[in-house]
Amino acid sequence: MKKKLVSIILSGVLAAALLAGCGDSGSTGAETTGTGSTEVETSEATESTEPKGSPDQATEETTPLSGPSEANQIKVWVADNVVDFTNAQMETFRQLYPEFADFTVIIEPVGEADAATNMLTDVVSGADVYTFAQDQIARLVSAGALEEVAPENVAALENNNVSGSVEAATVGGTLYAYPLTADNGYFLYYDKSVVTDPGDLDTIIADCEAAGKNFYMEINSGWYQTAFFFGTGCELSYATDEQGNFTAANCDYASDQGIVAMREMIKLSSSPAFQNGSAAGEATNLGAIVDGTWDSGTVKELLGDNYACAKLPSFTGSDGQTYQMSGFGGYKLLGVKPQEDETKLACCDALAAFLSSEEAQLARYEAAGWGPSNINAQQSEAVLADEALAAVSEQLQYCIPQGQYPGEYWTLAVSLGDDIRQGNLTADSSDEEIMTALQAFQETCISYAK
Repeated sequence: MKKKLVSIILSGVLAAALLAGCGDSGSTGAETTGTGSTEVETSEATESTEPKGSPDQATEETTPLSGPSEANQIKVWVADNVVDFTNAQMETFRQLYPEFADFTVIIEPVGEADAATNMLTDVVSGADVYTFAQDQIARLVSAGALEEVAPENVAALENNNVSGSVEAATVGGTLYAYPLTADNGYFLYYDKSVVTDPGDLDTIIADCEAAGKNFYMEINSGWYQTAFFFGTGCELSYATDEQGNFTAANCDYASDQGIVAMREMIKLSSSPAFQNGSAAGEATNLGAIVDGTWDSGTVKELLGDNYACAKLPSFTGSDGQTYQMSGFGGYKLLGVKPQEDETKLACCDALAAFLSSEEAQLARYEAAGWGPSNINAQQSEAVLADEALAAVSEQLQYCIPQGQYPGEYWTLAVSLGDDIRQGNLTADSSDEEIMTALQAFQETCISYAK
């Protein structure tokens, strides 16, 4: 379909209006589910103040740009904790785009996971503009639920947002969504009175042992253990068909690099400081923990003035090489549903560009704590002062956007980590024994796509 060009570089008046409409900074709400496969919002929204000159906010979630024309409705789905924020921005949008005054924008509270599920179930009845987690993009494209970003807008999106978020919004070389956040991943929280060098895993473990403190990481999790495997260069990903069935698997854990990753996990688990876990609320005697932004408030309470954050450390592998720990990265994206009416499509494009702009991302951070994907917004004084966001932002440069994975993968990954925790694989295990375990894991992963 023909798309109307909408500039995503908004004027200074947009920045002023948006920033006038934001409230106090809150904690980031991105989190993974128990399987680690989907982002979930957990934090409460900070109530935002409306932009200067905007009318009193209605108690209902319908924001008309002009008269209530049901034939010209734009349905928008966002997470519950940014509904008020999104509503508050509609007056600014109306002022910037008077050519779309005939459209009525309806803001509905539908979180990222539910939005993708609902769109896949019924595209026609779904939202026109919606937020979703990056691991659902391939299925949404296959279902015809995403309009590709206009070619005229691609360069600006690619230049203005971190590369990981752009990669997450791309399928088959085509950009299908507007990057919105870059804040869902894991990194290192540590007690700076204990850890002398957060950049080296051996030093962190030695410091924790010397201080009698605990180091937490969940090595029997398919989400967290990729920090080692992806760090050494291993791959694990899946391809799906239009129905979301897994058609192919790319896995090379059964390799020399897989052995290096596995041996590092074994080495870590053998330390008396090691505790298997990733929930700060369950941690005791904390020296360091690999966790995400959703637990920043809890870690601050535990560590007090000694609270500090950093990207994941590097480690020296059994082969003598140095590896930067990697892992999965998560991003929120804003999608536009294909439209038959070109004017409505242009309005949806304009709205998506507006809500994902530098100014909007920064204002959304101030209002609800969402970490921006926009490069300039990440360099703002407020975001840079947020240690957790700064750490996850740096870590995401080394991570792989999480795609779709079979539910069985997450269970299988638990078993791989438990082989270490239960002593089936130890530092005394031969490379052949470790390779046997990795080969079984790899073959099972591949079998899920047959």
